[in-house]
This record gives sequence, C-alpha cells and structure tokens, in this order.
Amino acid sequence: MEEVLYSHPAVRLVAVVGEPDAYRGEVVKACVVLKVEHRERVSAAELTAFCKERLTGYKVPRILEFRDELPVSATGKMLRRVLRDEANQG
Repeated sequence: MEEVLYSHPAVRLVAVVGEPDAYRGEVVKACVVLKVEHRERVSAAELTAFCKERLTGYKVPRILEFRDELPVSATGKMLRRVLRDEANQG
C-alpha cells in the first residue's frame, strides 16, 4: 500500500496503520505528507482514486489524513507505533 502512495508524484512521506472501526474492526488509514509544491493542490479523493486504480479494494485506505510531518526517531526511522497509538486513542 505504501509503495503505491509513494509512486504518486505529490507524496513525500507516507505511513499506513490500522484505525479501529466499530463495523469492520479495523480499517486502513494512510497518513500522508505531501511535497511542498503539491500542498493544497492534491486532494484525498485524488489519492484515493489513484490507489483504487492500483490496489485491490480492501487495501485502499478508507481514511486518508494529510499531515505536515510524520513522527520519526532520532535516526530517521518512521514511528508507526506513535500513529497507531493516536488512532487507538482517537
């Protein structure tokens, strides 16, 4: 899933996590940081359509959240745990 989003020319960083869902148990959530020149120009609907063309239905993110940055460790490793914790608390 992340590879597909990374292949979009507007995407700088992406992390995919599970978001709790009352009906399905869990849904796919993509946290996306756009390249500066594409901010305010690319919509969640556009990225979702991009994913639908390239992924099977259950892999397409149901939630797409734009962020200014993603949590990373001091060594630059993506901290998906922080994103999952945020999703479970929200």
